[in-house]
Amino acid sequence: MTATAILTESALSFLGLGDRNLMSWGFMIGASRTMLREAPWMSLWPGLCIMFTVLAINLIGEGLNDALNPQLRKRGA
Repeated sequence: MTATAILTESALSFLGLGDRNLMSWGFMIGASRTMLREAPWMSLWPGLCIMFTVLAINLIGEGLNDALNPQLRKRGA
């Protein structure tokens, strides 16, 4: 749920539908589109931050689900 919210907010900010008063990774990627040939790292770092944050949240969620879900412990899976 949280990873989906991060991706949705980033996508909306990239498209210009987010709050312009708040800085977000999606807005940073959208703003750096005009400088992509001269400075590709300006969109690379926010994109990597989005990717690693979403990946970390998904891995933590799966780990907690495996550790705390009683139905999975009963089956031995």
